[in-house]
Amino acid sequence: MSLREDTFRRPDGSDGVYGVIDKPDYALVIALEADRLGMVEQYRYPIGLRRWEFVQGTAPDRAEMPAGELAARELREETGLTAATWTYLGLLDVAPGVSSQRGRAYLATDLTAGAPDREDTEADMRFAWVPRAEFEDRVRAGDITDAQTLAAYALLMLRSP
Repeated sequence: MSLREDTFRRPDGSDGVYGVIDKPDYALVIALEADRLGMVEQYRYPIGLRRWEFVQGTAPDRAEMPAGELAARELREETGLTAATWTYLGLLDVAPGVSSQRGRAYLATDLTAGAPDREDTEADMRFAWVPRAEFEDRVRAGDITDAQTLAAYALLMLRSP
């Protein structure tokens, strides 16, 4: 991650400054089995809370990794699951007013269970299957608040018949 300040000229001719956070792009995975969504819970230091969200992550050491490969790696690493079928759902911009980071969301189905291979920073991560109705109830209640998770679910809903 890097932080930079760019000076620029606005369309009206005045000067401005933008603070920009550059981070590697990420992949997000919605693992779907029957009517259940695969979710992980982990501590998110910047907000000081544990949060439930869809599998997601970056590969800073391999920033050029194709998004589909990154999605498969993150799913296997965080949950132990592998998927026989992958569907691209869409592109997500994290916070385009301050960050260059972008994400690609995927749907993973035809799943096979295995053992997770989490990084040290994910040692306290938990995995659970959440029925879609319960997921939606938890969103309404404010228990699931991760913006990328909510946006990816919207992409899934737009795709579903």
